[in-house]
Amino acid sequence: MSKLVVVTGGYGFIGSRFVKYIIENTDYTVAIIDKKTYAADNNRIFSWFDRPKHENRIMHFIEDISNPQLNNNTWYILHKAHYVVNFAAETHVDNSIKDGSPFMKSNIEGVYNLLESCKNSSKLIKFIQISTDEVYGDMEQVPNSEKGADESYQIRPSSYYSASKAAADHLVQACSHTFGLKYLITRTCNNYGPYQHPEKFLPKMIQKALNKEAIPLYGQGDQVREWIHVDENVETIFKLMESQQVNQVFNIGSGVRYKNIDIIHLVESLLGKQVVYEHVKDRLGHDRAYRLNSEKVQGILGRSEKNYPNLEEFLASCI
Repeated sequence: MSKLVVVTGGYGFIGSRFVKYIIENTDYTVAIIDKKTYAADNNRIFSWFDRPKHENRIMHFIEDISNPQLNNNTWYILHKAHYVVNFAAETHVDNSIKDGSPFMKSNIEGVYNLLESCKNSSKLIKFIQISTDEVYGDMEQVPNSEKGADESYQIRPSSYYSASKAAADHLVQACSHTFGLKYLITRTCNNYGPYQHPEKFLPKMIQKALNKEAIPLYGQGDQVREWIHVDENVETIFKLMESQQVNQVFNIGSGVRYKNIDIIHLVESLLGKQVVYEHVKDRLGHDRAYRLNSEKVQGILGRSEKNYPNLEEFLASCI
């Protein structure tokens, strides 16, 4: 029997790629719930969409999950779902420094509303909360952390964004403990890939470099981030969704880590010329390094057999 997968935040960068993966690899029906903020671009991110072929397999619901009175149609589809995968979130740390309130609404109240709608569903197989490596905090502050944070590491968020995501993780686990909700939480490193919003570091840097404009670089650019291709991430999430694993946390990382300044130098080598960048005042509370230990998920699923573009290959394709 074909299953129904509800994808919240399905018009976003990662959520839309998850929808694409399901449509191309299964016969499942997908219901997208998205409030279509500034970060959503349906025409751009669904450029792969074949309307005559796929129209009857995707339903669209324009809805803000932080609204405590969800639309009746939205509530109904959540109760019909076999899986609910929550990508919906405010994610940009800079925005959370300017105003944290949207992060509290979407990332905490939104998750609470979803849980309240799902906790008594008789059809739901699994609720999957998409979290972030940032909940572990700055790994430079943790002794002997070169191997990265595993799932047992203490949660130490240091921004309103990461704190709101950590709170959401705890809400999901509390709902499971009290009401028996079956869940998975995935904590993923930085994603790269097509159609990422231009406010993010890689697309902003590429655009600036191609336009011969100065790339803003926080501090000395020595912040370390781990990078994974978005399609490898969503493939892993899908496989976990279909697995027998429940009521667990899984890190999804690559082990591939770069300093921000080294990515700029990588772009220079690909362009064959220097790019202009300027050191700007560092972000408030800026974490120096994120590092994930993903041995748990690799031990269960193994590595993907697909050959996704590495970061250098992806950057080369963009310039």
